[in-house]
Amino acid sequence: MHKFNYKSNNLYCEDVKVQELAERFGTPLYIYSYHTLIDHFLKLKNAFKSIDPLICYSVKANSNLAILKALADKGAGLDIVSGGELYRAKKAGIDPKKIVYASVGKTEEEITQALKAGILFFNVESIPELELINKIACRLAVKTNVAIRINPDVEPKTHHYITTGKLTNKFGIDFETARIIFLTRNDFPHLDICGIHIHIGSQITQSSPYVAALEKVVRFIGQLARKGIDLKYLNIGGGLGIIYDKETPQTAREFSKKVLPLLRQANLKIIMEPGRFIAGNSGILVTKVLFVKKTPLKNFIIVDSGMNDLIRPSLYGAYHDISPLTRTDGKNHIHLKYDIVGPICESGDFLAKGRGMPKVAEGDYLVVFSCGAYGFTMSSNYNSRTRAEEVLVFKDEAFVIRKRERQKDLIRNEIIPSFLLGF
Repeated sequence: MHKFNYKSNNLYCEDVKVQELAERFGTPLYIYSYHTLIDHFLKLKNAFKSIDPLICYSVKANSNLAILKALADKGAGLDIVSGGELYRAKKAGIDPKKIVYASVGKTEEEITQALKAGILFFNVESIPELELINKIACRLAVKTNVAIRINPDVEPKTHHYITTGKLTNKFGIDFETARIIFLTRNDFPHLDICGIHIHIGSQITQSSPYVAALEKVVRFIGQLARKGIDLKYLNIGGGLGIIYDKETPQTAREFSKKVLPLLRQANLKIIMEPGRFIAGNSGILVTKVLFVKKTPLKNFIIVDSGMNDLIRPSLYGAYHDISPLTRTDGKNHIHLKYDIVGPICESGDFLAKGRGMPKVAEGDYLVVFSCGAYGFTMSSNYNSRTRAEEVLVFKDEAFVIRKRERQKDLIRNEIIPSFLLGF
């Protein structure tokens, strides 16, 4: 469930009227519900409590320090993919032994930082990466845990941009190469190659791709065991889908019923890396109508949020439900179809196309739902636009968790060289 509901024709986040937040903080505005965020984490935790997994929230979904701290307080670890995310994790006070580090392109500096921090393990994506981590660990005189990310070559049935489990993708290592790595793991004396990692994609609404991947992996674990290679960890990644439109995603409990038999068969410490499932429906984006424009061929609602604030519709053709903050007589009577577009100077700048909407006017507020994951984290300063403010609602209180950028923030790292200043 989520804590965004209409009461007396006005949208509320928990016990706070959203329009009051829009008027108080301005727009574009990201608003998160603390209890929705925590509720989804606990649903997953409870569904798998019989095996007590380490649930490492995927920071890339929403990396705000307040979000990380809220989840860590409930026992979550973190799945990170960059040195910047490691920095955030440290600032949020996360136990390094609850941090796992993915990414196909870790730099020497990033690996060094992670080794010094003492993270739980690296998810390794290639033999050259394995060699580099071993080299740096040798230089630092430490030994670190490593999980081999296996690409199980399964079709996850999601958008091709967020598919990661096919051999045509850049992610992971095929089974035969992984077998060679495990058989020769003594060649890497500063690594404890003690785990297997998979992550087949994002926004996956069916359990069958997970089952297919896990069946392959569990069989592989058995083959390794027969050769005397015992593992400690199985990291099953994340990717559980949510409702954006008409999807019928599996619940945490339904998912657990499908995969728990295989996880018990593996008999290893289970790691999970959910992101969207936890954060997706915990956040909304509020935007203000600037103009309503009608042409002979199309009607447009022009708002103050654009692809720099929420790029998913432009990038993936992703659907987000969009409604006015206030309803007339408790309903949204469809008036006309509109393209809902932003101010960015790109034809691809839209939040929705051909969307049936009730009558709206300049100055009205619209809410874009399901923006808690891959919303603000993918935002940018394109067209020199300042990034949005972020607010976290806890019951009847609202807390600013990121201030709106100012125009001087846009140029704080820029330098005009002296020869252009006439010196």
